[in-house]
Amino acid sequence: MTAVIYTLGVVVFVLGVLASIALHEVGHMYPAKKFGVKVTQYFVGFGKTVWSVRRGETEYGLKAIPLGGYVKLVGMLPPAKGQSPTTVRSTNTGMFTQLIADARAAEYEHVRPGEEDRLFYRKPWWQKLVVMSGGPLVNLVIALALFTVVFVGLGVPQPTTTVSSVSDCVVLASEEGRACTPADPLAPAQLAGLEPGDRVVSFNGDPVTSWDQLTGLIRGNADGAAQLGIVRDGEQLMLATDTLVTPRPEAAGSERLVRVGFLGVSPTTVVERQDLGFVAGTMWSYTKATGAAIIDLPQRLLGVAQAAFGAERAADSPMSVVGASRVAGEVVTFEESTWRSRAANLLGLLGAVNLFVALFNFIPLLPLDGGHIAGALWEALRRGVARLRRKPDPGYVDVGKMLPVAYAVGAFLIVMGALLVYADIVNPVQFAR
Repeated sequence: MTAVIYTLGVVVFVLGVLASIALHEVGHMYPAKKFGVKVTQYFVGFGKTVWSVRRGETEYGLKAIPLGGYVKLVGMLPPAKGQSPTTVRSTNTGMFTQLIADARAAEYEHVRPGEEDRLFYRKPWWQKLVVMSGGPLVNLVIALALFTVVFVGLGVPQPTTTVSSVSDCVVLASEEGRACTPADPLAPAQLAGLEPGDRVVSFNGDPVTSWDQLTGLIRGNADGAAQLGIVRDGEQLMLATDTLVTPRPEAAGSERLVRVGFLGVSPTTVVERQDLGFVAGTMWSYTKATGAAIIDLPQRLLGVAQAAFGAERAADSPMSVVGASRVAGEVVTFEESTWRSRAANLLGLLGAVNLFVALFNFIPLLPLDGGHIAGALWEALRRGVARLRRKPDPGYVDVGKMLPVAYAVGAFLIVMGALLVYADIVNPVQFAR
C-alpha cells in the first residue's frame, strides 16, 4: 500500500508541475494575443514533439522532456540597426555576431506582408511588461491559491501547551533520539513529575497561553527554579523543579547551538485553520527565504557538486524536478499521516515550487522573463527621459545585443539542471521522518 501511495504522490506532483508550466505559458500567451502579437507556437516541454494541433495561426502541443515550456512570440528581437526585418546580414564576423544575426533572421520566418505591427518588439513598453510578467505572476497566483487551500482550508499543525511526551533524561542535541544511560542526568520535567496529557497554565507565576511563550520562558530560565502550574484530569496542581542549561538549536531547523534552559517536554499538536493574514505573512516569509536561497544558489550548487561525488548532501540543498518528485512521494507516506496532512504536504510543496519559479524568472537576465522585463522598463525610462529633455525618440530597446549573456545563462541553466538531476539520483536529499 505504501508503494501505491508513494507512486500516487509522485504522479500528482508531476501533473501539478506540468499544469503550472502550462499556466505559466498561458500567462504570456493570453495577453500577447490580446495585444495583437502574432503567436505561432505554444508548447509544454522541450525536445521531440509528442503531440500537436494547430488552431488558427498557433500550434499547440506537448514535447518529450517535461522540464519547461515556451510560447513563440514573433518579433521578440528587433532587426539590426539600419536593416530590414526580412533581410539577413551577409557579412558577419565572430561567433556571437553570427549567432545574433541568425537569431534575428529566425524571428521573421513567419512574418507576412502587413503584419509588421504585430511584431512583439514594436508594441508599447507597458504591453511588453504585461506579457513578460504574465508568466511568473501566474505562478505567484498559483502559489497563493495553493497556500490558501493548505493554511485556510486544510489547516496547519500548531503546538499547544498540553504535554505530549516527557523526556527521561538530558542528552546532547546532536544525540537526540538515543537511549538514556545511567550517566545522563534526569530531565527536569521527569523530576517534576510531569505526565503526558498535563496542560501547562503557568510558569513561575506567569500565565501561559501558547507553546511558543512557554518555550521562551523555559529557555530564558537558564538553571533557575521552575514552578509549573498544570491542569491534570481537571485538577489544578503546582509542580516544582530546576531547569538545566544545555546546548539547543537557536531556532527550529537551525544548526547553530546556544546554551539555554531545558525542561524536557514535547507539545501535543492540533490542526487549526488559519486566516488570510497568516497566508500573507507566511508567503512573505517564504518569499524572503526563497530570495535568499536564489542569491546563495552558486554556493549551494558547489555543495551539490561535491555531494554528487560522495560528500554529504545538505538537507536544504537545491533539487531538480526529479528530487522534488521523490520528496513528493515521501511526504505522502509519512507514518501516522492522514489524508488531510498528505494533501497539505503535497499542495504545500507545489506552492513552494511555484513561488521559486516565479521569483527565479524575475531575475533580470535573458533568457529569463526578467531579462525582457528589464528591457521593457529600460525602454520606458529611456523614452521618458528623452521626452522630458525634448530629445528625439531613442526607439525600441534592442534586447538582441544581450544574446551573448542569454547564451551564457542558458548554458549555466543546462549544466545546473544536469548536475541537480544527477545528484538527485546518486545522492538524494534525506529527510528525517
